[in-house]
Amino acid sequence: MEPVPVGEGAPVPGAPRRASYALDGDGAWIAEARRLAEAFLTRVRTEDGLTVSSYAVEVTQLVVSELVTNARKYAPGSVQLDLRIAGDTLEVMVRDGSTVLPVAGGANPDRVGRHGLEIVLAVAQGVDVQPEPTGKRITALVSLVETGGR
Repeated sequence: MEPVPVGEGAPVPGAPRRASYALDGDGAWIAEARRLAEAFLTRVRTEDGLTVSSYAVEVTQLVVSELVTNARKYAPGSVQLDLRIAGDTLEVMVRDGSTVLPVAGGANPDRVGRHGLEIVLAVAQGVDVQPEPTGKRITALVSLVETGGR
């Protein structure tokens, strides 16, 4: 799988830093999406001088893993990963081609799998699911300065 950079916002004073990737084809979707998210956060830390905690990087990679896994598993077609800095928060947006909106299941330790949205809800500062004309968009907010816990 080769991620296709759709666009990366250059650091412009007062403008948010953003990156967008189309994750098409077969391959290591999840690992690649995690790597892209980590590289994005490293750039905003080193090039823009923003505070990005190690905890934020770990939570971001977990959120990206879960959202991309769900999109790849349950939706047809390509997956779009968008990352955007908004103040001291990272917006992780995953778009896919399924119009079915996900619903977190109730706590059930006997259930095998299908815990992705529950995990994202537990670690993100906020989660929003929106239908789009060609599928849906899930946005998870991750604090960049969080040092652990919620």
